[in-house]
Amino acid sequence: MAASFDAIIIGTGQAGSPLAGRLTQAGMKIAVVERRYFGGTCVNTGCIPTKTLVASAEAAHRARRAADFGVQLPAGMHVDMRFVKSRKDAVSALSRVGIEKYLKGMTGCTVFEGHARFESSRQVRVGEDILSAPRIFINTGGRALIPDMPGLDTVDYRTNSTMMDVDFLPPHLAIVGGGSVSLEFAQMYRRFGSEVTVIEKGPRLAGREDPDVSDAIRDILTSEGIDVRLGAECMSVAKDREGVRVRVSCKGSDSDVVASHLLMAVGRRPNTDDLGLDKAGIATDGRGFIVVDDTLRTSVPGVWALGDCNGKGAFTHTSYNDFEIVAANVLDGGGRSVADRIPAYALYIDPPLGRAGLTETEIRARGLPALIGRRPMTRVTRAVEKGETQGFMKIIVNAESKRILGAAILGTGGDEVIHCILDVMYAGAPFTVLQRAMHIHPTVSELIPTMLGELRPL
Repeated sequence: MAASFDAIIIGTGQAGSPLAGRLTQAGMKIAVVERRYFGGTCVNTGCIPTKTLVASAEAAHRARRAADFGVQLPAGMHVDMRFVKSRKDAVSALSRVGIEKYLKGMTGCTVFEGHARFESSRQVRVGEDILSAPRIFINTGGRALIPDMPGLDTVDYRTNSTMMDVDFLPPHLAIVGGGSVSLEFAQMYRRFGSEVTVIEKGPRLAGREDPDVSDAIRDILTSEGIDVRLGAECMSVAKDREGVRVRVSCKGSDSDVVASHLLMAVGRRPNTDDLGLDKAGIATDGRGFIVVDDTLRTSVPGVWALGDCNGKGAFTHTSYNDFEIVAANVLDGGGRSVADRIPAYALYIDPPLGRAGLTETEIRARGLPALIGRRPMTRVTRAVEKGETQGFMKIIVNAESKRILGAAILGTGGDEVIHCILDVMYAGAPFTVLQRAMHIHPTVSELIPTMLGELRPL
């Protein structure tokens, strides 16, 4: 079947689905193509299911600490991993089914389930169907990067996606990688009751962060009994009678990690290699990301790339912001650009890390005139009351313009508190606006004005 539309959207992730809504509201006849799970990574293997698992792990952790707060629980507490998985599946399915119903019930939208491949810059094949449109939006997301590691093809291993199928407690989980996926799963499964070893090739965990943040993250994880191996310069894997053996050093087997299960979490790659982009003339970079400009247009007029496949961000919130930018520019005559957004994200270990703007390392490298304020969570009353005093927060401002350059809050509520800083940054206001604000007591946020009142030269 051949069919013509005003627009085609490939992928139903956090940019594709809302874009379908805006385009149909504008009176367009559109086609939406989904080859597997409606909702993309966030709904099925990313944010929603993993944070649901994190919540279960936090509940187990709180239960074990109950006596610290004067609460005595019966002996014999255990984690029911089958129930943990079923709860996660239910929460994830709620979003996935909701998105599918939303799209299939949308006036002006035709949903095609199958693998989309370009036939030309204006045509897409889905099975036996040939779809054509003057506007095509690619929102195909990404997947786990599998490195060329010696022996990896001889052992069983899991990725963030296949970990979603686990309904048992691994006796010993070895995790290769030191980024957000690795660290969240490490703490999660340690709290469920597994022995956990994190193996990182580089010198630090969370390598994109400042050294002091990375060190504090490591302290948080090791304090819970997670074994962290850094500088694993000769990594290889092999089968072992206990499961899998990971070689982490060139110096011999004394430093090998023998585990029951292996999780590979070394990064992500875009889902662009099987779309037939070459037939459309759509350019990609050396890592497979679709090359786009600051308005998310590809090298081919009339084709846009949104979300994880464009290399402009790897988060649900950046994907959704891509939708907002494209919708504003295509439908509202908006002139919006990714160049206007401030980097912001969170690492969902417990306590979480909230980040906004530049890191201290980046600011020093640029030679910007700056002032810095710091405060350990041990001096935040809210954290002390909750018995959660790990971590610290810091903020850096431009000494001349008085604008906030960046901030990191590693501590209880850090993923929420960071937004009061982020909003002031978007407003372009001087830090004194935030410094003079009256915040509620007792909160973590109330210490931000105090911290700003203690700025010193960087």
